[in-house]
Amino acid sequence: MKISKLNVLVYVCLLLATHLTWAQNKAKQPVYQDTPFWQDYSVKYYLSKDQAIDLSTSYSDRNGNIILFGSTGTLLPHDGQFLYPGSLIKDTKYRTSAPKKMAALTSYQKQFVLLDDKAVLSHAFAGSIYSKHELAKANQVVGGKDFAFLISDGTSIHWVKDSKTLFKGNLSGDQVLDLKYHASSQTYFILGKQGLYQFSPASGSISTLVSGGPFTAFDVLENAPKVYVGGNDGYQIYDISTKQVGEKQQKLPWTEITAIKAIGDKIWFGSTKGAFALKKDGKFDYYNGERWLPSNVVKHIAEGPKNSILVTTSAGLGQICFKKMTLHDKAVFYDEQVRKRHIRNGFNASLDGIQKGNLSTGYLADSDNDGLWTSMYLGGEIFRYVVTKDPEALQNCRESLDAMERLYKLTPVPGFPARSFERRGFISSLSDPERWQPSPDPEWDFKSTTSSDEVIGHIFAFGAMAELVDDPDLKKRSIVLIDTLMSHILKNDMYLIDFDGKPTMWGKWNPKYVNSFPTNVGDRKLNSSNITSMLQTAYHFTKKEKYKQKALELLTKYGYYENLMRPFSVLGRAGKDADAHAQNMSDGWNHSDDEMYFVGYWGLYRYAFNDSLKVNFKKSILDHWQIERPEKEGAWNIFTALTGTKQFDLNEAAWYLREHPMDMIDWAIQNNHRKDIVKVADNFRRQTTQEVLPPDEKPIMRHNANQFNMDRNGGSGLSEHSAGDIWLLPYWMGRYLGVISAPKK
Repeated sequence: MKISKLNVLVYVCLLLATHLTWAQNKAKQPVYQDTPFWQDYSVKYYLSKDQAIDLSTSYSDRNGNIILFGSTGTLLPHDGQFLYPGSLIKDTKYRTSAPKKMAALTSYQKQFVLLDDKAVLSHAFAGSIYSKHELAKANQVVGGKDFAFLISDGTSIHWVKDSKTLFKGNLSGDQVLDLKYHASSQTYFILGKQGLYQFSPASGSISTLVSGGPFTAFDVLENAPKVYVGGNDGYQIYDISTKQVGEKQQKLPWTEITAIKAIGDKIWFGSTKGAFALKKDGKFDYYNGERWLPSNVVKHIAEGPKNSILVTTSAGLGQICFKKMTLHDKAVFYDEQVRKRHIRNGFNASLDGIQKGNLSTGYLADSDNDGLWTSMYLGGEIFRYVVTKDPEALQNCRESLDAMERLYKLTPVPGFPARSFERRGFISSLSDPERWQPSPDPEWDFKSTTSSDEVIGHIFAFGAMAELVDDPDLKKRSIVLIDTLMSHILKNDMYLIDFDGKPTMWGKWNPKYVNSFPTNVGDRKLNSSNITSMLQTAYHFTKKEKYKQKALELLTKYGYYENLMRPFSVLGRAGKDADAHAQNMSDGWNHSDDEMYFVGYWGLYRYAFNDSLKVNFKKSILDHWQIERPEKEGAWNIFTALTGTKQFDLNEAAWYLREHPMDMIDWAIQNNHRKDIVKVADNFRRQTTQEVLPPDEKPIMRHNANQFNMDRNGGSGLSEHSAGDIWLLPYWMGRYLGVISAPKK
């Protein structure tokens, strides 16, 4: 009896020590504090096809009004909001302005000032500004001290105040391109095509500061003695105090500069391939494509209302807005995006066939991976529910599980899940019509040839549901689905058997298939890792010995342990003596495999049969993470955190979540022309640049894509991706694991 009590005491102490060790490990993991950050997004205003207008500038006033100027006069932005573009309409607010021959628009003391063929005028200041001038073809104007204005027609330069021309001059044959006022020195700067000049009202003279060119755009920093001067091959900085010109800067997103404007702590540049902002760290934020701008041909940049930037382009106005948000705020936005536009028959789906980003058009598309994308969204909603106990999250879980469950009910083969399902009679309009088959239910068709990435996604979501959700019905149904799927695979000799009685192309975990690959071919390692994870998950929840026995048999007798523990560094191309399939499967790094690995790590690590396996599986996961680090992939860093490791690039994961664009439309994006990135030689990893670009500068990508892909060509704005799997999964998993905090205001 005393021995029994002692044993109990020892057992309790061991439990407490184990829990304490786990808690200490968790406490050591870094936590991202979710404080507000500046989130950027764009509101676009397009010229219509019948508006033959050459836009030149845009400004805002102290009341938040925006006016554009073009070849037909002033225009106003109309009815635009994020994701729903507006238009540009003729400005008719001041009827008395209609007869005037307006030639330019500027901003003075945060009010609009206009230039016509007779005067500098404004509707602000109680209409008191009406300063006549003598340049009938004047088309440039800038305001200085005490309502004095410098104007030019491209050749002559006049300084006027109170309808008096106080100075007349020119640039000795150079063409005037732009005018700026520098309040600190109370002088004007003039950009010529071949030089930079300064006009001093005190001395009444124009002096040459820089000769060279050809120049295209410039701006003067008010709080620093610097002038940024751009041309067709980069920009230079002129130091006003030392009168020295710096080296030409050409490591830019694009060197053909069309506009420069200092706003806040950034220097903004317009170009013929988009806009970009120079940050304090010397890197650029790049705004390319219709995610941000109506056209990549930038004409003018100005500060806009409410923390925004006005970028005038050849096709309209792009208003790049900055809003303080937390990651949680962003999650709320994305949740609404998914629920409003991306739920098809309960699946997490894409909105395809839209017309140039028009979200009122298009259709909810079926996909080869409806089950996988929905599994990943379901995983995110499971974590959300565990963290928040939000009944809406639980209902989302229920509806997604309903869809997943029907994948099994609508096929004629017990335990075989479809890729997708749709109502009978629409096969010809669906993707891959040859894969669709009639369901035993006469109202429905199902999509066959289900792949291994579908299956590992199912097991991940069902396992998380069974473990974490405190709803008895959902737990029970999840465990039944795990058992149903895995029984099918065991019954069929470790194959996924389709309606035709044959294995699907990728649903193969039999040793004869898996070990047919050379040891350096990724599928040998991947399939061993995935099936071990799946069998462990099945045993963990059903306690059926057949799953444990099969897993141990594969791990020991057939070398699956050695396969899955093989370092990622040895993976590469199959040798010339390998068969065609092995060579085809190893022609480069497969990023879909990364997705399958990491989704499977949930069951591989969390439900490991014993502590020894758990420790070694953790080593394998961390080995994979080391390979993936250059991609700064948000989901893979967060999945790595489930091992309790302190090192999983939390800052990069948070960077991924912050920098991901809120606009998830598949706009055409181009980066390959950039001169500020360092490209690398072709390689097995398919890494294209030395450093990965931020998500908001690249095409929208799911987690199975190469994060080093820079461009998306072809049709632009034809579909919108769902944030369900792309963003909400890593965010809510991070919240569940405790490595991302609740929002901090």
